[in-house]
Amino acid sequence: MSRPVRVRFAPSPTGPLHIGGVRTALFNYLFAKKHTGVFYLRIEDTDQNRFVPGAEHYIFEALEWLGIAPSETVGKNEKFGPYRQSERKELYKKYVDLLINSGWAYYAFDTAEALDSERKQHEEQGKTFIYNWHNREKLDTSLVISEEETEKRIAAGETYVVRFKTPVNETLHLHDIIRGDISFETNLLDDKVLFKSDGMPTYHLANIVDDHLMETSHVIRGEEWLPSMPLHSLLYKAFGWEAPEFAHLPLILKPIGNGKLSKRDGDKLGFPVFPLEWKSEEGVSSGYREKGFFPEAVINFLALLGWNDGTDQELFSLEELVQKFDLSRVHKAGAKFDPDKNKWFNHQYLQKQDDESLAKSFAPILYEKGIDTDFTTITKIVSLIKERANFVSEFWEMSNFFFEAPTSYDEKAAKNWKEDTSALMSELILVIDTIDDFTSANIETNVKDWMTQNEIGMGKVMQPFRLSLVGALKGPHLFDIVELIGKDETIKRLEKAIDTL
Repeated sequence: MSRPVRVRFAPSPTGPLHIGGVRTALFNYLFAKKHTGVFYLRIEDTDQNRFVPGAEHYIFEALEWLGIAPSETVGKNEKFGPYRQSERKELYKKYVDLLINSGWAYYAFDTAEALDSERKQHEEQGKTFIYNWHNREKLDTSLVISEEETEKRIAAGETYVVRFKTPVNETLHLHDIIRGDISFETNLLDDKVLFKSDGMPTYHLANIVDDHLMETSHVIRGEEWLPSMPLHSLLYKAFGWEAPEFAHLPLILKPIGNGKLSKRDGDKLGFPVFPLEWKSEEGVSSGYREKGFFPEAVINFLALLGWNDGTDQELFSLEELVQKFDLSRVHKAGAKFDPDKNKWFNHQYLQKQDDESLAKSFAPILYEKGIDTDFTTITKIVSLIKERANFVSEFWEMSNFFFEAPTSYDEKAAKNWKEDTSALMSELILVIDTIDDFTSANIETNVKDWMTQNEIGMGKVMQPFRLSLVGALKGPHLFDIVELIGKDETIKRLEKAIDTL
């Protein structure tokens, strides 16, 4: 690479950070780390009408939680600061003046009413109105009025915009790292607005100026920005600057059918599309953190939405992703979001957690339910149930019988309680009561010896025994349950089942 790698994530603070934006940040982070470069974050808040309080803080908190925080941003290593575009407002006027003076831009004084009228006229003729080379000299622009008249109108406070003067009859041959060579005909492009009379630049101008001044080497962004690539390339040419390399990432698609993944899809199918919970007047939108996902699992899942390393490997640490990441292996086609696969990744990372840390996460859930159990017991229970869990929040449902005796019995399972079952369970109580070494293995040996000596079939004892303790035919190894709830509780539950069933 010809220059040091500097890449950026440049979100607008207009609401919560969508998971698609998180993936863009992740791919920029991985690329920067892979090439020992810099990953920085710039807040693009030039559109003050869409600014949402709290959104900027949310973005920083989300990236911090995910472990992919930028090394330069607002209030942190501001080498090329400020890192908020609204605080850079004064410098953009200088650059728009450069474009006007070099003939790459012009003033346009068209009113909203005049433009609406033009659009309607085009529609009546079955055409689409495009503001570009074929009509810019017929409209109210500095291309058809004198310099003196232009200056007079600006001085009088007349509303205007500055538009880019797109070249005529040119074919742009551009290269995208992911999509390869792409061609654009300049005659089909419109003359985008770069600057408004209120002193604020549009996204296009601010983006290019800041990427240049902040020495951005690669622009890695979503596919939705691909149509902006010709304008941005022409702006670099107009300023006489070296353009960064471009890479446009594929869309994250809905789980069912095509189309970009939206919050509505998450609400409908019950999965989050935001990293953290977001509260607004419209209500509360769930987040991955609050749903109990591990940040490492979210990162791993997102990395494989549109990229793979060419092998069948699916589980990667962040360090492995950095080592293996390559933009050339990013797919062009959209990546379908799979909620079940999303949970599968969390399951894998839950299994990797040690029992003590999971017990620490489970303990507050028990505390809320008024259950006071020693940490060693909680840790042991976690070790028995975690294999079937996707989230720590599922632990209670999977283990409540360790802490509370069943108040009801599964109807289907209760049908296995035959005429002789109560007598067998009464005998089992006597066996249990005589065991001194109350460990799982020893209890199992004693019970099975009794069954063998009396020629009692496994099904006749084991199913009603489990039903008595759990209330259903579920749970980990039966004798592990017996050991943990203890002799007295085991006998008490067996007696209750005999009375009830």
